[in-house]
Amino acid sequence: MSGALHQRLDKILPRVTSNDFLSGSGIGNEIAFYIFDYAPEEELQVREHLPVLLDHIRKQRPDLRVQHVNLFDLVIEYLQSRRLLDKALTMQREKGDEALRNALKAPLHESKLSAVFQEVVRPHEQDLVLVSGVGSIWPLLRSHTLLSNLHPVMGQTPLVMFYPGRYDGQSLRLFGKLKNANYYRAFKLIP
Repeated sequence: MSGALHQRLDKILPRVTSNDFLSGSGIGNEIAFYIFDYAPEEELQVREHLPVLLDHIRKQRPDLRVQHVNLFDLVIEYLQSRRLLDKALTMQREKGDEALRNALKAPLHESKLSAVFQEVVRPHEQDLVLVSGVGSIWPLLRSHTLLSNLHPVMGQTPLVMFYPGRYDGQSLRLFGKLKNANYYRAFKLIP
């Protein structure tokens, strides 16, 4: 793990467990969405750090209700529940990626997934929500449109998205290259 990434990861715990962060202090009337961006090649280190982070949060602040959601797992479970996963895998094998993306546009529309997210996560029952799996689910799901659809769902509950790419405070660049869209309503978790 690079020294710079390690230092940034070490700053997450004190930040997300602070009362100021959890209460939304200092962000005005903005929604409490945060992006932890990192180089895509550091994905495995970030994945390995998430269980450690969750364990430390529970030890340091056992009173906090924290939910971690991996978007890839969420989508797989959702497709299974709708009995679409096997069909999707068959379609991808037989007709290719583009046919699969087109077939899943409606079931995986961000407005539908935000409802699934709300049902699974129950943001109003949480003090903090951590989201990962952004790179794994691309291109079936675009993080910027999901975030936009989560605004009314999250209420005052802070959401931290772990993002394999760059966020400059205005736009998201998945994998450091693909410009998703302007997304100015999130804050950088750790600069």
